Amino acid sequence: MKKLFSMIALLGVLGLGGPAMAEDAAPPATEPAVTAPASEMVPAAPEASAPAPAPEAAVAAPAPEPKLDSGNTAWMLTSTALVLFMTIPGLALFYGGMVRKKNVLAIMMQSFAIAALMSIIWMVAGYSLAFTPGSGFIGGLDKMFLYGIDVNALTGNAGANIPETVFVIFQMTFAIITPALITGAFADRMKFSAMMWFMGIWSLVVYAPITHWVWEGTGWLFTKGILDYAGGTVVHINAGVAGLVIAIMLGKRIGYGKEPMAPHNLTLTLIGAAMLWVGWFGFNAGSALAADGRAGMAMAVTQIAAAAAALSWMFAEWLGKGKPSVLGIASGAVGGLVAITPAAGFVAPMGALIIGLVSGVICFWGATSLKRMMGYDDSLDAFGVHGIGGIVGALLTGVFAVKAVGGDTASGLIEGNGGQVVTQLIGIGATVAYTAVASFIILKVIDMVIGLRVSEEEEREGLDVSLHGERVD
Repeated sequence: MKKLFSMIALLGVLGLGGPAMAEDAAPPATEPAVTAPASEMVPAAPEASAPAPAPEAAVAAPAPEPKLDSGNTAWMLTSTALVLFMTIPGLALFYGGMVRKKNVLAIMMQSFAIAALMSIIWMVAGYSLAFTPGSGFIGGLDKMFLYGIDVNALTGNAGANIPETVFVIFQMTFAIITPALITGAFADRMKFSAMMWFMGIWSLVVYAPITHWVWEGTGWLFTKGILDYAGGTVVHINAGVAGLVIAIMLGKRIGYGKEPMAPHNLTLTLIGAAMLWVGWFGFNAGSALAADGRAGMAMAVTQIAAAAAALSWMFAEWLGKGKPSVLGIASGAVGGLVAITPAAGFVAPMGALIIGLVSGVICFWGATSLKRMMGYDDSLDAFGVHGIGGIVGALLTGVFAVKAVGGDTASGLIEGNGGQVVTQLIGIGATVAYTAVASFIILKVIDMVIGLRVSEEEEREGLDVSLHGERVD
């Protein structure tokens, strides 16, 4: 009997002992432990409540080997295709419908040519400058020509589980659409050769460094804690400000304010806007780099903000001009998509609703009243929609950021904080200043070498014929 009681006591110590023993017996983290209900748990014997002797220092387990996640990879392949779809054909059609008929091929050609040019520049040096560790302001050249990125190279936020090639091309599609957005500001009047030179240089001198600042771990804005989930500063403020600088430097279109310059085909514009809306799910939800709950929330808030902004722009125009227009609702949706871009991975649905409603009205003001007050000719409102929308979205990200969405601790519905708003303002100010100054310098050099603007005769004839020898009948 003594032996039996001794065995029972020993089993009690091993099975129901102190915290150290319980931790040792817990199942691996990858398999959820099953805990019996409290009513079924057997109280420990008095002897078991005594603290167990401290175990010897445990040897740290080696980090698990990175392993490709096929689900995340499939989602990122899809997202990459969606973002490229935003530029060709989405943006090409959106802008193509808004210009006059004599310039439709020229503006669509710009989007297509930029897609090709940026792909090569990104492969040669852009990716390395943006996404390899370096100083706080620019990356290194270790991955020029994608050196060292083979079929087995992995990357990603969640344990390096998607192919780096997929990440490279996903980010390439961002590098494509950003300069393509700029073309709306100078439609109808810039030389194709000057445009190509500007976009190539700008992508290395402006886009790659700002991408490094915000999205690479050693970037100075990244270390400050800026929130830019999918490109409010990197893409939209960047493109909008560059477009404004070009529009001012080129001057107004011949006949601007005196001759009718109505869009030649709003059907194309509405189709392009719809393609942008659908493609934006890859833009925002894809920026999670995983098929997870955060990607799902990013998709939800993207839809909410776009819809809210489309309605708020429509109603603002309806009240101000007496009629809601197709161009207005399409522009409003794009403005809401722009504004939610930096916030998509950080805000809850209520925050997205407010961001959408606010951005729709403010982008309407930026594309109409502000442009008239300042007197510049932003042909297709690249600054009014992307620059203004990006600023609004980046700022409101700091106001409505929710910890539960961003992945920290549980939180209330809407929180944000003053410190984060200040950080957002620093990021906005730095992006605006650097983009404006660098774009101005690049343009001045190109203007001195080959000139920026087509001749008056070429502009009156239309860029389709004068620059490309083609026309739409």
